[in-house]
Amino acid sequence: MGHRGHWGWAMIAPGTKPLKVKFILPALTEATDPYWRPIKYSLFPPLGLATLAAYLSADDEATIVDEHVERLTLDDAPELVVIQVYITNAYRAYRIADRYRKRGAFVCLGGLHVTSLPEEAAVHADAIFLGPGEQTFPQFLEDFRAGQPGRVYTSLLGRTLERVPPIRRDLIQRRRYLVPNSIVVTRGCPQHCDFCYKDAFFEGGRGFYTQRVDDALKEIERLPGRHLYFLDDHLLGDRRFAEALFAGMKGMGRVFQGAATVDSILRGDLIERAAGAGMRSIFVGFETLTEGNLRQSNKRQNLGRDYRAVADRLHGLGIMINGSFVFGMDEDGEDVFRRTVDWAMERGITTATFHIQTPYPGTRLYVRMMHEGRTVTRNWDLFDTRHVVYEPARLTAEALKTGYDWAYKEFYRWGSIARASLNYGTVKHQAKHFFYAAGWKKFEGLWDLVIRARQLNWMTPVLEAVLARVTEQRIADSVQRTADRKAGAETSAELLPVLGQERG
Repeated sequence: MGHRGHWGWAMIAPGTKPLKVKFILPALTEATDPYWRPIKYSLFPPLGLATLAAYLSADDEATIVDEHVERLTLDDAPELVVIQVYITNAYRAYRIADRYRKRGAFVCLGGLHVTSLPEEAAVHADAIFLGPGEQTFPQFLEDFRAGQPGRVYTSLLGRTLERVPPIRRDLIQRRRYLVPNSIVVTRGCPQHCDFCYKDAFFEGGRGFYTQRVDDALKEIERLPGRHLYFLDDHLLGDRRFAEALFAGMKGMGRVFQGAATVDSILRGDLIERAAGAGMRSIFVGFETLTEGNLRQSNKRQNLGRDYRAVADRLHGLGIMINGSFVFGMDEDGEDVFRRTVDWAMERGITTATFHIQTPYPGTRLYVRMMHEGRTVTRNWDLFDTRHVVYEPARLTAEALKTGYDWAYKEFYRWGSIARASLNYGTVKHQAKHFFYAAGWKKFEGLWDLVIRARQLNWMTPVLEAVLARVTEQRIADSVQRTADRKAGAETSAELLPVLGQERG
């Protein structure tokens, strides 16, 4: 069944029998292997499932189970089970789905992996959802209550975040997460990198769209405490929206983290506005230091950009950087690991996320790898960016895996953390970098103890304190410098025609 337009809460027929609904996020394979870091999988609650739960009627009974932070029991009897499927929890999701179907529940599967391989997922489900669910899930609920559910619900036309009811945060156990105040105010990304898993997820309709600014600000106001984490793929992707959002947030006293692209950080004064509103840390997809790799992966937004200028600008605003880097692209040789780690330390990158290139199903990278005969497995448990699942061009699989492991160990050595911190201009900012990076990687025992006590929210004030250590004057000075540069550029542009006439 295809998409039939946008349906809201009011479309659910009144007076129908209340439903007992269970939403499940199965554990990713990474959460059960030797690399498992409990804190990494206790960061954010499953907002996607909480968003779908908002479309239920007030008298429906709903629960959300995140298997990363709590035990999943399978001996209950919900009428409806909704499971979110990523590539490395797919097999686990299918086993759970099969178990509930045998017990008589109606099982729905959705998410990135279902959208990329619907035929595979459909075998284990009564209904599947392709693409974002804000348009399709309300329609499914109406059909389900009427006793006529479809098999396939596809999001195509009419994608919007308007009229989306408030997220069911009452179903989230805040004490189990370090960042319970995670939030999403946009969907998708305006860029189209060949390796991006989410590009296929939004195919067939709008690939990037935003909430109404007023709705986003109301959601922020509902969240307690100071800290926020925007999980958006590109928080700066729509300039007008971002400007209005940051203007509305200014004065709220928030500190927040988010993600943006290299070009958006260098362009205009949007990043200064973000800093003025409370941004203190940002995820940046540098991916590779080699332009040939950028061209081949269609990451045009990074081409010709000065990565050093990105780091300098962010540091000048007191914004810490979580840099993302990918190893194993076709122009990578054995020097790529040392070059990347050295550059990250020299530029004072606070935390780094390293990945082995992974051709996810549904991406252009996957199609190219298949065409070239370079894929070596379809075991989805291995598609976690930690394993080599294809034939690299200039590296052996063993060298790629060894280099990846070395990069993490080298970057997070005590000496490396100290070396990177020295790139900051003041002792205060050096200490901030050092404690943030060390806290993320060097205190696993403490994190595990707090997680086992189910009191991870105790650590949120510590996170806020570290992020808040930026003087407002430093931000104001940086904003003024940007304004002066902009004014100077405008004056130069105005003078050019006059100078040209004089020379003529």
